[in-house]
Amino acid sequence: MHIELSKDKRYYSIGEVAKAFDVNASLIRFWDNEFDILKPKKNAKGNRMFTPEDITNLQLIYHLVKERGFTLEGAKTHLKEGQKKTLDKFEIIRKLETIRAQLTNIKKEL
Repeated sequence: MHIELSKDKRYYSIGEVAKAFDVNASLIRFWDNEFDILKPKKNAKGNRMFTPEDITNLQLIYHLVKERGFTLEGAKTHLKEGQKKTLDKFEIIRKLETIRAQLTNIKKEL
């Protein structure tokens, strides 16, 4: 699960987000309803449009629920109690994963 945030793009459709996370759009809608941290804008048709901040928060929710096995209540509590610390750890993990992928590619080229 990884979504490249474009510097030019301010909003992402629910379809783009669901595809990037390899989940159904219904799960993204469900998480939007469950987690106060998500605040997508809605266009004139009522479609959710996610900001880069929402994407970062979705990555964090995905990490807690799908990768670490938190329950929804556990993830909500974790986010409320230590959001900054959790976000910092999450960013470190993502950066390390990127470095590992780069090193693996370098190793293959040797």
